[in-house]
Amino acid sequence: MSSFTIQDEKQYDASSEAIFQAALGAVGGLEGKILKQDATAGTIEAEFHKTILGKVLGDRTHMNVSISGAAGGTAVAIEIYPLNAVGQKLMFGARKGVSRTVANWFFAHLEHRLSP
Repeated sequence: MSSFTIQDEKQYDASSEAIFQAALGAVGGLEGKILKQDATAGTIEAEFHKTILGKVLGDRTHMNVSISGAAGGTAVAIEIYPLNAVGQKLMFGARKGVSRTVANWFFAHLEHRLSP
C-alpha cells in the first residue's frame, strides 16, 4: 500500500440497503463515475476526476467502498488512492491530501443523505 492510499471505516445506524443507496448518491453528488456496483455484496467501485464540484484537487482518484453489517449497525469501509493519466494506481508524485479530501467529502455526502 502506498502512502497515498487511504483506508477508512465508519459505523452507521442504518440498514446496509439504505447506506448502499446513500453511497451511490454520494458518488454522484461528487461528480464521480460508478465503475462497478454490487448491492448483494455491498461493494461499489468509483473514479473521480481531478476537479470535484469546481475545486481543483490535481489528481484523479479511485475508490472502493465496502458496506457490511456490523454489531449494532452497518460498517462502511473505503480504500481510496490517486490514479495516473492512464488509470493506474499512482505510486509516487501524487499531491498530498487529495485522497483524504475525497474521503472526507464522500463521508460528508453519505451522512447528509442518511440524515432525516
